[in-house]
Amino acid sequence: MSIIGHSGRLPAAMLVYMIALLLALPVAAIGSDWFDDEAAATAPGVASIRVSLGEQRAYFYKGDILVGESRVSSGKPGFRTPQGHYRVLAKKVHHRSTLFGSYVDRDTHRVVRADVDTRTDRRPAGTYYRGAKMDYFIRFNHGIGFHASSDVPNHAASHGCVRMPPQMARKFFQYAPIGTRVIVTG
Repeated sequence: MSIIGHSGRLPAAMLVYMIALLLALPVAAIGSDWFDDEAAATAPGVASIRVSLGEQRAYFYKGDILVGESRVSSGKPGFRTPQGHYRVLAKKVHHRSTLFGSYVDRDTHRVVRADVDTRTDRRPAGTYYRGAKMDYFIRFNHGIGFHASSDVPNHAASHGCVRMPPQMARKFFQYAPIGTRVIVTG
């Protein structure tokens, strides 16, 4: 049986139904960031996160159901995000890096030197170290984790962590309990 009517066109009711189905597709269908809170809260199964370094995307699953997708920025050359199978080890809403940040003048509190690596950049006299903000930090491999950032280009640019837009980092943080499986692929 054909859905095309005698006139050679789709019946109006069928056309309306098909448009409604297309409008109901998640925004992911066009590659944007999206998250379905209801599915994350009610779908059966355990949470898991998959990261594709090649796509610079993170996918949040509840059981076998994809409930969210976000663009990410992983580790740049020399600081590559390691591939592998991990578990969420810890979470912290307000976290600061212990390795990367800025040296700040003690008196004026102005940044004297930005983008420092405390392992290689000596602290100038009269300054203190202020770690880079990494809110909604989800640690999954030693010091590497997901975190919010206002700088999420469509390529690898971090010091190893997985940067996410703030609204997406909050969602992943909210729904990924400690122990959540994290899979990072190339």
